[in-house]
Amino acid sequence: MAEDRRGQRPSRDGSGAGRGKPASGRGGAPSRGGASGSRGSDSRGGDSRSDSRGGARGGTGRPGAGDSRGRGSRDEQPRGKDRGFRGRSEEKPRTVDQAQYDGPDLPEDVTGAELAPGVRAQLKGLPEKLAARVARHLAAAGLLIDEDPEKAYQHTLAARARASRLAVVREATGEAAYAAGHYAEALAELRAAKRMNGATDYLPIMADCHRALGNPEQAIKLGKSPSVANFSTEAKAEMTLVEAGARRDMGQLDAALRTLELAPLTSKNRSAWVVRLRYAYADTLEAAGRESDALAWFHRTHAIDSEELTDAAERADQLERKQQS
Repeated sequence: MAEDRRGQRPSRDGSGAGRGKPASGRGGAPSRGGASGSRGSDSRGGDSRSDSRGGARGGTGRPGAGDSRGRGSRDEQPRGKDRGFRGRSEEKPRTVDQAQYDGPDLPEDVTGAELAPGVRAQLKGLPEKLAARVARHLAAAGLLIDEDPEKAYQHTLAARARASRLAVVREATGEAAYAAGHYAEALAELRAAKRMNGATDYLPIMADCHRALGNPEQAIKLGKSPSVANFSTEAKAEMTLVEAGARRDMGQLDAALRTLELAPLTSKNRSAWVVRLRYAYADTLEAAGRESDALAWFHRTHAIDSEELTDAAERADQLERKQQS
């Protein structure tokens, strides 16, 4: 798998995890975040301190100094904060948790109806207004995940702050975190979702997160999970790509090639997953020094890459020029 995981992230349903649309989830888990904020500075303010009789302590150390009525001088009068109100200019700045809870501004044209029916159904257990707000954040995240994955991630954090016990929310947060390059957070969120609903179709993304975090052995371990045998052909291909990449991370080029050779490289299917399998195989062949074989597979990749998902044509040209020089 290419190191730019944001553009080639493993897909669970054939169209890319969360790519251009909200993800579908199944359950929930307790949140690491939340909307609680710090209390901020002491609200009493000012330099005056009340003594046991309630008077302002003046410079002489006795109540009422400088005022015949015992109320202290004008300069020593308690400020607005001491009188129980706060001016607009003194509002506390938002804490990190508060900013996360609020999330980015929601586009007016995003209503939440953009979500898949299965996702909306999982929000029905929430109060109506809360469900509507969460739905809008999830829908906004789905629309932004390709063009602005970081903002999409912030939308999912806002949804998680409100509904952290729904797996659909944790799943969406994990996928957005992955797209934005927050691999540790993505792994934690997807683990939470998996604990709640028992789903295994997150495994390719989780394995790739392990790779990104420098744990290729864990990626390979997930690739050997018994549940992978029940994956669709496409999902198996995604796991193959991650496992082969992990082998390469460990310097095991021959093992990476063997892993890819077990996949349907010669499939007549022209879908993106076949394109990516062929490209990974050609790239690994070149890394292993088998340039003639690599050239052939770059050409075979380009032959089915009608959407130009890869630079197979350019790679083939480079190899041809190299061989002719």
